[in-house]
Amino acid sequence: MAQPDPTRYDPAKPDNLRAFAVRYHESRQHHASDELLIRDLIKYSDSVESHFHHQVNVLEKKISDLQLDLNSSERIRRDVQLKLNDLETKLGYIPDRNTYIAVLIDGDGLVFKDSFVRKGFEGGKKAANELIKAINEKFNSIETTSVTVFVTILANVSGLGKAMKRHGCLHDSNILHDFVMGFNQANVSTTFVDVGSDKELADAKIQDSFRFHLRNFNCKKAVLGVSHDAGYAPFLANIVTDDTKEHVAILEGIPTVTEIVALGLQIFNIPRLFRYEKLSIKPQEISRLAPPVPANATSWASVVRTPVSPPPQITLPIPLKTTPTPSRASQTSPAPWIPGPRGLDPVIRPEATVMDRLRKRKDAERLCNNHFLRGPCTRGKECNFTHDYNPTDEEKKVIAFFARSNRCASGQNCTNRDCIYGHHCPCVVNGMCVHPHCKFRLNEHPPGTSFRGPRPKDDIKDSSNEDEDKDEN
Repeated sequence: MAQPDPTRYDPAKPDNLRAFAVRYHESRQHHASDELLIRDLIKYSDSVESHFHHQVNVLEKKISDLQLDLNSSERIRRDVQLKLNDLETKLGYIPDRNTYIAVLIDGDGLVFKDSFVRKGFEGGKKAANELIKAINEKFNSIETTSVTVFVTILANVSGLGKAMKRHGCLHDSNILHDFVMGFNQANVSTTFVDVGSDKELADAKIQDSFRFHLRNFNCKKAVLGVSHDAGYAPFLANIVTDDTKEHVAILEGIPTVTEIVALGLQIFNIPRLFRYEKLSIKPQEISRLAPPVPANATSWASVVRTPVSPPPQITLPIPLKTTPTPSRASQTSPAPWIPGPRGLDPVIRPEATVMDRLRKRKDAERLCNNHFLRGPCTRGKECNFTHDYNPTDEEKKVIAFFARSNRCASGQNCTNRDCIYGHHCPCVVNGMCVHPHCKFRLNEHPPGTSFRGPRPKDDIKDSSNEDEDKDEN
């Protein structure tokens, strides 16, 4: 059925006009609601826009400030970089221009060969030039810039000359003075200083000079010719650090004493220049000396200072003042220390460079002392150290040296002649045990020993050498 059309007039329904009025009022109500919604939306949008405009202004201000800071930082960075480049250039240029090698030698113990000394003045000049050449070949073979070698030798020239004459290598001790003169005139950088009979003065000069050169930025290498003197071991142990160790070398004539070898410094020798054996006095000369030569003399200056037999007394009309002379008992050197029935362990002199290389092996990379010194290790796979290695003869010496620093459980009562462990402390230098954590008993040190580390006791608990991991290197 068709719906009536409300837009057509129907006389039967005169109220249709009123219906339009109702619809109109309803429409106006809806329109007012929409208008209110639109007004609220516009107000909210204005608020949002205002908020973000404010945020944009704040951020723009921050960006401007940051840009200024960035520009300032870039300028500062460029200035700093230019200064850094300039300093690097200067610091790189200065050592290249002024690099030098300092060689300090105790001439009483490190003695030139007879073939040089016997030639007097000319021999001194040749020895100086040969020494500089050898040092350059050793430490300056790949350098593109010139490196000056400064050599300073300190000795009791008169005493050394007499000692060499008694040894038979010189017929006249004055020849040594000519040799010294030639050495000094050979080169502006070579100096042979006569310090007289004061051994302590010579040591102090060498140590002070060494300390100065070791701290000098331009010193490429500080070489010490003191291989014969264990007294330098505590000094070197205190002054040489891991950072400066590579700048230090020991020039060897007489085989380097164990105390210095233990420091792990580079050791080298120049066989064509220096004697490798101590001077010894001929029998007929020995008979002319009243007291015996001290067995622990570290240089021939000490030998020369030993008192000789007094000349015949001459009677004078006026009595002379006399001064008391020390008794023979006070001049007698003390008997060598004997730690016990087993005695002193044989000295091991490993190569310092090899020792330093093996000492750098850490943890499981360390070599097994038992395996390489006594045969296959009985611990097998349970051992924490390396077995799969083929050490050289020099490396075996180092391994033996490391093993010796571990105390034998039986001490001096050990009857195993092939025992690899130590039977007395090997770290005593000039009356001081220099090991920071010594494993040996108190009575396994010479009487009166002082200690750098904790003082050991006599009741240290023993442990079996066979079962304990003692590969501490």
